[in-house]
Amino acid sequence: MINKVEICGVNTAKLPLLTNDEKETLFAKIQQGDLEARETFIKGNLRLVLSVIQRFNNRGEYVDDLFQIGCIGLIKAIDNFDISHNVKFSTYAVPMIIGEIRRYLRDNNAIRVSRSLRDIAYKALSFKERFTAKNSREPTVEEVAKELEVPKESVVMALEAIQDPISLYEPVYHDGGDAIYVMDQLKDEKSVDETWIDEIALKTAMEKLSERERYIINLRFFEGKTQMEVSEEIGISQAQVSRLEKNALAHMKKNI
Repeated sequence: MINKVEICGVNTAKLPLLTNDEKETLFAKIQQGDLEARETFIKGNLRLVLSVIQRFNNRGEYVDDLFQIGCIGLIKAIDNFDISHNVKFSTYAVPMIIGEIRRYLRDNNAIRVSRSLRDIAYKALSFKERFTAKNSREPTVEEVAKELEVPKESVVMALEAIQDPISLYEPVYHDGGDAIYVMDQLKDEKSVDETWIDEIALKTAMEKLSERERYIINLRFFEGKTQMEVSEEIGISQAQVSRLEKNALAHMKKNI
């Protein structure tokens, strides 16, 4: 969906691109209330919206919806941009577009968050943006809590509550071979000897593995270590551990 040419009735392959001089000229007219110049400026920056929504192409959202929300962020950026700050419009607009999309995703999240927590989180994020722009650093939790006049624990809880959930099958690394997923980074705390080793079929299947494969399976599922911990212990890359683990499990399935 993210690679389709027409989005919201707009042919993205034919989107115009404005030069810096054209942007400055149009913005001068916009400040004088020229609506036609404003429309031209919006259309000339739709490529910016398109580039931003590429970052959200793994959320399962309709690209048309994201594009529309991104355009709202673009329009807000145009209405609030101050040329006296001597920054490029794109530098100012991108965070505005991203923020608008993130607010949309949070408000439409399947996990419901209370209104009070959402309000604190939005106020915290808004203050964080203003503070960072002014001081060139992010505020501490204490500074945010002081500004909002709430306990710092409430700030932390609110910001954690609006975090987007991720799938256990979200890829976190890819070296050109097998991808490594979030679930590969987690320890298996339940699969201990008591629940596996007494199974005769499993024992038989493990005996048919190579010594290295058996060692990896033992570390991963009996001792509950992550792939990174296993890679450090046996001196190979995490990607190699992942491949060996998947091969071993495939062989075991055939033999059980």
